Amino acid sequence: MFLGKVIGSVWATQKEAGMENLKLMVVQPIDWRGTDAGQTVIAADRIGAGIGEQVIVSRGTPARILFSNQNVPIDAVIVGIVDSYEVHGASGGAD
Repeated sequence: MFLGKVIGSVWATQKEAGMENLKLMVVQPIDWRGTDAGQTVIAADRIGAGIGEQVIVSRGTPARILFSNQNVPIDAVIVGIVDSYEVHGASGGAD
């Protein structure tokens, strides 16, 4: 899992089977300070994250497990919207 910030949305009129009605968001990985920390990813969003929100993203097999027995071709899924967090000696949270 990683911490990220939603920076955009992806619209696709044609999608693979199993991805119908699945919202896709562009997420910029960030470190605990909120600084960019890697390449952007496209993540499925079933919990309603919005642009500008900090989120928790799960990748790989754990992301696909959330779709039960469906064979969904995804690599990343937003699993939480961050309200705040604390790091030893510092604190942070959503802007």
